[in-house]
Amino acid sequence: MEKILQINNLTKKFGPVTAVKDLSFTIEKGNVYGILGPNGSGKSTTLGIVLNVVNKTSGDFQWFDGQQSTHEALKKVGAIIERPNFYPYMTAAQNLNLVCKIKDVSPEKIEEKLELVGLLERKDSKFRTFSLGMKQRLAIASALLNDPEILILDEPTNGLDPQGIHQIRSIITKIASDGTTILLASHLLDEVEKVCSHVVIIRKGEKLYSGPVDQLNASHGFFELKANDQEKLKALLESHPSFGKLVEKGDCLTAFLTEPMDAETLNTYLFDNGLVLSQLIKRKESLEEQFLQLTNQISA
Repeated sequence: MEKILQINNLTKKFGPVTAVKDLSFTIEKGNVYGILGPNGSGKSTTLGIVLNVVNKTSGDFQWFDGQQSTHEALKKVGAIIERPNFYPYMTAAQNLNLVCKIKDVSPEKIEEKLELVGLLERKDSKFRTFSLGMKQRLAIASALLNDPEILILDEPTNGLDPQGIHQIRSIITKIASDGTTILLASHLLDEVEKVCSHVVIIRKGEKLYSGPVDQLNASHGFFELKANDQEKLKALLESHPSFGKLVEKGDCLTAFLTEPMDAETLNTYLFDNGLVLSQLIKRKESLEEQFLQLTNQISA
């Protein structure tokens, strides 16, 4: 598949602080990627580096086939990495017309992009009359004026109300369905789960996972178990090839599967080995639980 962006062993230090550490991942055409991590994990710094607004300390990155300078390649990139910043006394259409002059692109697509973000009816309204959500949508329209091959968004729903969040996510989905590759940074797991096909999870600048969202959520689940003889229960599970990590919390033992197994099979195995359970519950790890475990925010 065609590569849009390749990052290799990227590192950025601010004095004694390492914001990005040996980070590597690849963005391929036609997907929606989320860089997911807690606040301060290095998401914005990474985007700043590939957009040439932050200098890297070491490592490398290349846009597209790597044959163009970063300056030339960025002409095929649309990005919003700061709060929308337009002239308050100018209308939406006037602001976008100015952007077209700065980017040296034709203004003929202004109305098309305004319609895409749901602002065509407000094209003659001054920017200062817009809500935060409308300002963000205008910024997206602005970033799309050059029909970029990739759209980069840094925390696109930050500070918005539920309606504004829904509108932005719907627009992202629509843009992606038209074939534009999207890379967004977010600390919101729900956002990535709803709009992204792929995710890069980082913590303290280091990559913890990179791949399809559905593969991250493809665990085999776990059992929550109780028995009168917890030590025997633990010993039987430790010797069984289908189980990996075991976690004891009070009188409950949580056993994580490494391969598929149904509750009836486990119950029969334990009964045949002389153990009767007082509790047997099978659960599926949610994406949230796996994310929190990866980022070490819960003990497990």
